[in-house]
Amino acid sequence: MSKEKNIVVGCDIGGAHLKIARAEDGRIVEALTLATPIWLGLDRLTDAARQAAPLFAGSRLNVFTMTGELSDIFPSREAGIASLLGIIAEHFPGKALIYAGRSGFVTPDSAIGLAADIASANWHASAALVAKQLGTALFVDMGSTTTDIIVARSGAIENDGYNDAERLATGELVYTGFTRSALIGIAGVAPVRGAMSPLMNEYFASMADVHRILGVLDENDDKQPSADGQAKTVEASILRMARMVGRDASDLTLPEWRDIARWFAERQLRTVHDAAFRVGAKLASDPDAPIVGAGIGRWQIRRLAERMERRFVDFADLISASDEARCEASSAAPAAALALLAQDLA
Repeated sequence: MSKEKNIVVGCDIGGAHLKIARAEDGRIVEALTLATPIWLGLDRLTDAARQAAPLFAGSRLNVFTMTGELSDIFPSREAGIASLLGIIAEHFPGKALIYAGRSGFVTPDSAIGLAADIASANWHASAALVAKQLGTALFVDMGSTTTDIIVARSGAIENDGYNDAERLATGELVYTGFTRSALIGIAGVAPVRGAMSPLMNEYFASMADVHRILGVLDENDDKQPSADGQAKTVEASILRMARMVGRDASDLTLPEWRDIARWFAERQLRTVHDAAFRVGAKLASDPDAPIVGAGIGRWQIRRLAERMERRFVDFADLISASDEARCEASSAAPAAALALLAQDLA
C-alpha cells in the first residue's frame, strides 16, 4: 500500500499577483503566478483562487503570506489583512496557517492580532529558507514591482528593518521591479543622440518594455496590461518608450532605441546596486558569500552579482523541485519557501 503524500501549498497574495507553489513530500512539483490586480476589485483574487484550485487538491495544509494589504482598495494595512483573511477562509480550501514572519506560522484566528508581523512579510519566508539552506548569503529577490535585499548569516536572517517603512530606509526594500515599474520612476533623463533629454512625467512605458526591447523578458512574466493597453511586441514597446522622450518610434533607428533601453536597465541596476552595496556591507569580511537571486528579475541580479564580484546562485538551485516547476518556483520564491518551510506542520 503506497504512503499518502504530504502535500503543502504555499501562497503569496500580492496586490498585483497571486503566487502559488505545491510541494509533495518536500519537493516543489508545480508553481504558478496569476495576475490579480486587486485595486480593480477583490473579485480578481477570488477568480484566481478558483483558477488555481487544482493546485490545492489533496493538500494537508495551505500556508499564506501577503503584501496585497497595501493595495489602495483598503484604507489601512490592518483592514487589508482582515479582508484577505476573510477571502482565505472562504475561497481557499482546507487547513490554513498564516506566515507572521518573526512570529512564525499562526492560525487565522490569531493572525488579526499580529498584523504588524504579517504585513508584507513574504521576503522573510524566502530569506529564512536561504538562511536554512546556505547559512550565509546576500538574498536578492526582484519581482515585478519591488526588490528585496536581505543578509543571511550563520543560518539566521540579519535584517535591520522589518516593515515597509523601515526597510525602505535601510535599503532592504527597493521599489523597482522587472516589469511594472514606470520609466519615469527609473530616471529623470535619458540620452538621445548624445544629448540628455528630460522625460515626460507620464506613465507611457514600463520596464517590461525595456526588457522586451533588450530581448531578456520572458513574456510569461509580464502578466499586466501594457501602459497604453496595446500590443506586447518590440515595435509597440519602442513606440511607448519613444513617447517618454517626446518622440515617435520612426525618429530613431532600432539600434538607437536599444541603446536607450540599455540606459534604463542600467539605471535600474545602479539603484539596486547602491542598496545591495549598503546592505551587503555586513558581509564584507566574507567574500565567498554568494548572492542568491530570485524573482522574475534574475537577469538583473546576475548582473548585480558580477558587479559586486560575488558568485551567483539561483534560488531554484537551493530547493528540491521538479524540472518543470523549478524556474517558476524561483519566480514565486516566497510561495515555494512557505511550502517547504511548513512541511513538518502538515
